Amino acid sequence: MILEILAGVLGFAALGTAMSARVIKQFEQGLVFRFGKLQQAVRGPGLTMIVPGVDSLRKVNMQIVTLPVPAQDGITRDNVTVRVDAVLYFQVSDPAKAVINVEDYRFAMLQVAQTSLRSIIGKSELDDLLSNREHLNQGLELMIDTPALEWGINIDRVEIKDVALPESMKRSMSRQAEAERERRARVITADGELQASKKLSEAAATMDQTPAALQLRLLQTIVEVAAEKNSTLVLPFPVELLRFLEKNTAIENKREDSSD
Repeated sequence: MILEILAGVLGFAALGTAMSARVIKQFEQGLVFRFGKLQQAVRGPGLTMIVPGVDSLRKVNMQIVTLPVPAQDGITRDNVTVRVDAVLYFQVSDPAKAVINVEDYRFAMLQVAQTSLRSIIGKSELDDLLSNREHLNQGLELMIDTPALEWGINIDRVEIKDVALPESMKRSMSRQAEAERERRARVITADGELQASKKLSEAAATMDQTPAALQLRLLQTIVEVAAEKNSTLVLPFPVELLRFLEKNTAIENKREDSSD
């Protein structure tokens, strides 16, 4: 009889221990509510005991949470319709505030991120969204961090993922980029021609001072042409002789006109 009673007591104790034992993982912290009131001590990782029927344990994940922010439609400050999505990284720093001050901190963070993203779109220009995202990420993080502190949440970082533009705007930007590339090509070509003309002018001045240099250049040209086309015969003809013939022809024409 005594053995049966002892066995019953041991079984009841084992059952009570099993009902009161809780395991908290390494990345979690536990909050104990006794008759609905939060206890001051936060339970750390490992095995913890609670009073069945009196205490309730709420586990809070302390890992960094990756929260995708759905794409938001908005109009930029320069009146361009865009669709922007982002990603939010946050971590619970105070589990008591995260559980007590807000009903569902994940949902609350998602809503704050969406409204802040729409607000940052309206305050920014299209060029900033496309090329100055680091500054916008900092501004977006600051907007989300203000209410998050009251909820015991630490914002790790916020990043804008993608900016979707209307097709008409894409075509306009493509034409603009093409025109810009064409302008740069023309400027580079003109600059090259200007530099080449300066070098040719310097070469002409040098050849004018040294007539032998002009003869050497003519001979070099003949050698180059002969190497490429062996059947072509090139005879250098002085330009001064052409000018002399042109001048004499003009004089003869005037004499004929006066004689008539």
